[in-house]
Amino acid sequence: MVEVEGCTAVAVVAGDSISSIDPKEFLKRADASMAGSPDFPSDRDGADLMTLRHPFIPNSYSHVSQAQIRLHGLTRDQLAMVSVLMSLQASRHPLALQKKIHRLDEVVQSQEIAPAVSLYECARKADGAGAIIVMSEKAAREYSGPRIRITGAGEASGLTVYPKDEEETLQAASSAKEAFRLAYHSAGLSPSEIHYFGLYDCFPICFIRAVEASGLSPPGRGGQWVEDRYRAFIASGGDKPLPPEDLPVNTHGGLLGFAAPWEAPAIFSIIEACSQLSGAAVEGGRQLQKCQRAAVYGNGGVFTHSAVAVLEF
Repeated sequence: MVEVEGCTAVAVVAGDSISSIDPKEFLKRADASMAGSPDFPSDRDGADLMTLRHPFIPNSYSHVSQAQIRLHGLTRDQLAMVSVLMSLQASRHPLALQKKIHRLDEVVQSQEIAPAVSLYECARKADGAGAIIVMSEKAAREYSGPRIRITGAGEASGLTVYPKDEEETLQAASSAKEAFRLAYHSAGLSPSEIHYFGLYDCFPICFIRAVEASGLSPPGRGGQWVEDRYRAFIASGGDKPLPPEDLPVNTHGGLLGFAAPWEAPAIFSIIEACSQLSGAAVEGGRQLQKCQRAAVYGNGGVFTHSAVAVLEF
């Protein structure tokens, strides 16, 4: 709208209220969000697709998790370590819901929601909202505050329901990889030139696949990247967050630690990236010493739609 339609400034607002919804009603609505998709399979054409069990979304992410476990050596503990790391990050943000640092055993042993998903590995239900303002270059020049530029963007789409075949599943669950590729290309940057990453983490496998897609780790090694940072946390005493430079990802805690009001988490990630870029993420000691470029990733469905923005200060 700013670039093509000549708007001077656009307010982008997202919010939702789901913590007050009855859990059964919430799961019913979540299932409906998948079943209402145009490419949702009928009874006749689903022979080669995974068996979709209620609740649809956690079980779909579990299916991708199990494929990554069997084909790339991801471990069940590595999945749970994502929730521990996000609780570390959230513990430093004054507005995060998760104040207590999770232990690995309590994540693994929390209520099973799907075969490879426990309760503490689900995004935090919450009521909340966020807003950002996107301005034209001309309008921004008249603004006296910190100016953050959008220098790259990428979008990609995938499937709603995944194949039974695990290799085909991992090939299909690649919209994030394509979105990051397009964003880096349009920004003229490589992953090594990014200082901060906002990665969608509705479930641990989403975070791990994003770690790989963003270039933080090689393909198939996202679980080891997570474990390396978890081991560093344990080696430091296991009772306080890592320095921001050791984990420059989701310094607000992401969906697993900060909050996930359904439609708003990607806005929260953009806000935290802007805070890092402008040097405003000082509360709780989460500010990176050097942060001039950030990449922020949002996911819809089950890797069904991915969008990435590259931001520079």
